[in-house]
Amino acid sequence: MQYIQKERLNLEDRNEPSVKERFVRNVLMEKNLENSEEVNPLLSERVRIRPFLKIPSWLFNKYLLASVFFIVWMLFFDPRDIPSDFYRRAKYNGLQNNEKHLNRLISDTRKELELLKTNAQTIEKYAREKYMMKKDNEDLFITHTPSESN
Repeated sequence: MQYIQKERLNLEDRNEPSVKERFVRNVLMEKNLENSEEVNPLLSERVRIRPFLKIPSWLFNKYLLASVFFIVWMLFFDPRDIPSDFYRRAKYNGLQNNEKHLNRLISDTRKELELLKTNAQTIEKYAREKYMMKKDNEDLFITHTPSESN
């Protein structure tokens, strides 16, 4: 117990400023530096950085920070981010259009198949157009129309 009391006495005898006194001294020094044109070489680095530390307090609002973080996350890092979503929707629409086109082709082919099963004239027409078949006493002339190229 006596040792602890001696230590207290030693601490009190050192004349060290308390935390509050150090804070007040620092604030006064900063005010003096702002008002005077002289720059203390020990604090010159601190004075140069000070203008960059004047960040508005509303930028440190936790709701704003959380919202900005959420928006950045959703735009760039999430597996379902917005640019990928646009790409997937465009691909989906293209596949739907392709499906409609293929369904039309299938229905046309089915109609053609029904005609081939029921009508003999259709079979002859189909053989002449698709396979270039001809009768023995006929001549076949094939003409190609020039295709327009841009």
